[in-house]
Amino acid sequence: MRVKIHREGTHVLTVLAAGLLLVNIPLWAWLPEPLRWIAAAVSLVSVVLFLLVVNFYRSPRRHFPGNPVNAVVSAADGKVVALEETYEGEYLKCRCIQLSVFMSPLNVHANWFPVDGEVIYSKHHNGRCRAAYLPKSSTENERSTVVIRTPEGQLVLMRQVAGAMARRIVTYAHPGVEASIEDHMGFIKLGSRIDLYLPLSTEIFVKIGDPTVGGITQVGLLRPEASETK
Repeated sequence: MRVKIHREGTHVLTVLAAGLLLVNIPLWAWLPEPLRWIAAAVSLVSVVLFLLVVNFYRSPRRHFPGNPVNAVVSAADGKVVALEETYEGEYLKCRCIQLSVFMSPLNVHANWFPVDGEVIYSKHHNGRCRAAYLPKSSTENERSTVVIRTPEGQLVLMRQVAGAMARRIVTYAHPGVEASIEDHMGFIKLGSRIDLYLPLSTEIFVKIGDPTVGGITQVGLLRPEASETK
């Protein structure tokens, strides 16, 4: 099966492949026969390393199988690590349900829009690179915040949070962009986390520890009567 590579990984994989070839070709060319096992071992490690990086930069095309109206879909592959009522102070300025998904280095790191609608706010914040599963990472780590207004007028805030290993957050969303749960809104390199801030009336379908698949797993359902505009 053909593996599609995310555009954020094409340059990385090209450079990595060239570097691994520069290491492996001389070993096979110059090592004498009794030491060829060294070349074989290095080649095996190189293949495993390259496949791990390919796995990280996979870019699957996904289609949400359910009804997208008022649906809240996981924005990332990973595991639910936070689900609680909290105050969101950057944009919404109100109490919300925070639902956070942690991505390990083995997960796909493309990020999907969690709801259909229109992007009305996008801002990048510099910060620390603490472990992404820590509660304070949502406000202290490097992060990018995006707010989407759904067709029914509800506001959903999505925050990409860098982790201890992450060194780059990529956000494609900016005000005026049409958001679709089947489209990528960004990418985070290496371990990281996605926070969703949802209206208190949202019906939640997951619990802490549940695995999620970005663009596929429905994590909640927005209630139209909670509609607000900003």
